[in-house]
Amino acid sequence: MFTFALCAIHASARVDADSDYTKAQTYNGALRYLRVDLGYEVTEKDPDAAYILFKYQKAGNRKQESHGSLEVIEAKKRVRVFVQLPEMPGYHETMLRDGLLKKLRADYGEPPRKAPKEPPAPSKDAGAD
Repeated sequence: MFTFALCAIHASARVDADSDYTKAQTYNGALRYLRVDLGYEVTEKDPDAAYILFKYQKAGNRKQESHGSLEVIEAKKRVRVFVQLPEMPGYHETMLRDGLLKKLRADYGEPPRKAPKEPPAPSKDAGAD
């Protein structure tokens, strides 16, 4: 006799993007975007860890509410943004991310240009053969 265990697997995707702004600018812009621009309820936030938990309402349907998270991570001289809405289709995460990136550009202007990388200096030859 075979026994099968069925379990519901909750796929949890997230979208991410590079931010051309500092970690502090990105976090503060995200907080303003969620609370002021979109009117979402922020349920938990930590500026030091740079994450925000919030209640997400689908545009046009305020009755459909789910929870979301937004994280800002700085690593290797770049800032990354991660948006997760586990109970919603993936395009909601993409729209939220894209809206945030647009807001950052509107609030802070064009990001500072990154200095081009200089080619490595040629190694000096020890002398003639």
